[in-house]
Amino acid sequence: MSNTSTMNIALPEPLRDYVAQRVESGEYGNTSEFVRDLIRKDQREQRILRLRGLVEEGLASGPATADTPADREELRAIARGDIE
Repeated sequence: MSNTSTMNIALPEPLRDYVAQRVESGEYGNTSEFVRDLIRKDQREQRILRLRGLVEEGLASGPATADTPADREELRAIARGDIE
């Protein structure tokens, strides 16, 4: 990690013990690795939840319609960055 800073957190003893056990198991090299892995897993879960929401929104929007040439041109413009 090129730009790392320190963050202090307070944990109750049972959670501290759990983290220590996970590190002692050898799966993680240290507490920071364990916490970083938890954060990455949470980020991944949030992306999945967002994607599921978008799929549900699409399904609820009604039956699909065929793309028109104007639709395809709009998508190309978005891909080029001409439209946000």
